[in-house]
Amino acid sequence: MRDYEVMFILDPTLDEEVKNSTIENVKNIINEDGEVGEADVWGNKKLAYQINKKKEGFYVVVPFKASTELPKELDRRLKISDAVMRHIIVCQDEN
Repeated sequence: MRDYEVMFILDPTLDEEVKNSTIENVKNIINEDGEVGEADVWGNKKLAYQINKKKEGFYVVVPFKASTELPKELDRRLKISDAVMRHIIVCQDEN
């Protein structure tokens, strides 16, 4: 198991219920084959550049432990999610 961190930016115009369900969905994907940490919700922040004509995004950071295959599946699922504007998965292990 390796230490990872996923940061994703949600559309700020979404309802709180949709934002919360998206965060829970990401946690459930990670729990299928790993251990999820506590989600750090940053909230609305100004973007460095516009994404889909939006100047703000709702930031969430989730640390997790998983095998090397889980980040690939998580990346695939986040790419097809309509609520997620951008995401990045980073390995925290020093190698």
